[in-house]
Amino acid sequence: MTPIQHNLQQIRERISAAAARCGRDPAEITLLAVSKTKPASAVEEAAAAGQLAFGENYVQEGVDKIQALNNSALAWHFIGPLQSNKSRLVAENFAWCHTVDRLKIAARLNEQRPADLPPLNVLIQINISDEQSKSGIMLSALPDLAREIAQLPRLTLRGLMAIPAPEADYQRQLAVCRRMTAAFSELKKNYASVDTLSLGMSDDMDAAIEAGTTMVRIGTAIFGARDYGATN
Repeated sequence: MTPIQHNLQQIRERISAAAARCGRDPAEITLLAVSKTKPASAVEEAAAAGQLAFGENYVQEGVDKIQALNNSALAWHFIGPLQSNKSRLVAENFAWCHTVDRLKIAARLNEQRPADLPPLNVLIQINISDEQSKSGIMLSALPDLAREIAQLPRLTLRGLMAIPAPEADYQRQLAVCRRMTAAFSELKKNYASVDTLSLGMSDDMDAAIEAGTTMVRIGTAIFGARDYGATN
């Protein structure tokens, strides 16, 4: 067993254990392997171990891997901040975009999504910890943005994403995650397509699972430490 395969097994076991503690079915929770700064060969290694969903933070790096691997079985998620001048690359190459936080970006993705591809799955990013340095909207702005996105034919509104501020205390992690799951539950009532809450990383994954996340984003714990000098 390779290190990546071993790490994937350990993460899956951790997800299963966290789900069992709160009476959830681990099959309800998708593991998104965050492969930013890692080579296509690492993605291939993870895919050989049954991991099919991958997240990328840098547009061009992600596109390079998508094109190099050319594997239709893999689902590629863009999870980084998206600038307007990079929206076409996301619209043309990715299956998901987790970081929609304004109508301008949603409209560009809608216009640029090729007609021969299924609609782009999008998540609205919520700035749940109200951090000035973070992308995302306030929860109060969610109803209006969701309504606008739902009207765009080349996008499918699938749910919400958040990156909570680091918090060491488990109960505080849980409280923040529950605010997200409450918003997610409310959104599901209004949109039949909504089924995904992208919430939880290595340090707060257990709290996110207890709160009700449907997708956790794990990178270093699968692929090892990142080399930020390798890409931009």
